[in-house]
Amino acid sequence: MSELVTLNVGGKLYTTSLATLTRYPDSMLGAMFSSTMPTKKDSHGNCFIDRDGKIFRHVLNFLRTSNLDLPDDYKEMKLLKREADFYQVQPLLEALNEKEAEMSTHENNAMLNITMDQKMQTVHFTVREAPQIYSLSSSNMDVFTANIFCTSGLFLNKLGTKLCYFFNGNLSTVCSELEDQNHVVLQWVATVDGLPEEEYTRQALKRLWVLPANKQINSFRVFVEEILKIAMSDGFCVDSTHPDSSDFMNNKIIRLTRYR
Repeated sequence: MSELVTLNVGGKLYTTSLATLTRYPDSMLGAMFSSTMPTKKDSHGNCFIDRDGKIFRHVLNFLRTSNLDLPDDYKEMKLLKREADFYQVQPLLEALNEKEAEMSTHENNAMLNITMDQKMQTVHFTVREAPQIYSLSSSNMDVFTANIFCTSGLFLNKLGTKLCYFFNGNLSTVCSELEDQNHVVLQWVATVDGLPEEEYTRQALKRLWVLPANKQINSFRVFVEEILKIAMSDGFCVDSTHPDSSDFMNNKIIRLTRYR
């Protein structure tokens, strides 16, 4: 029999065989347990991995059987994909993508509701005019908030992969911040003329971009246009009964529905 290994994954213990852990040699687990990577140990000598212990059981089951077996009402697909990506089990990632596609085809009616708010805020900052010479400046900036609710968690996750925050010189998808599979609140600012780039980071000001167009969203008009493109490509249409036409034209509320 293959050597037995006990893992401590985020405080949860699993015992399995070395053959199971190295089933996919190109994975991170395959590298860890083929002696090409150092492994941490807990106080009992078990291999320690600082990841989600509950989710790991699905990763381990796939290593054992090469089959993805999830409950019909499984709600943590996004988290499982993140863990599969961490462990770099490519066949599992492929199976998860197929599962998501299958779930998407079985999703029927869905509703997408977005309420928006815009306010003006004054930002104060210093400008370097010459060595050792700084001046205090201020400017008004637009701050946008979009409260998004969708009955389809799969679509909201898809939307989250298309929208990115730009902060501290990096783009990060909104889906990485999703805590509720059906709800997310976005808040960002428009570009401020004359504001040094480092001030966005210092004052925790995020800007919003849409992919793959690689376009910055500096107004609700652009935001609404991009949301409509993404939603309509997924079968949504504008709900003609709600909201009030004046609210829609003023970019306050968007409600879209999908019937299949």
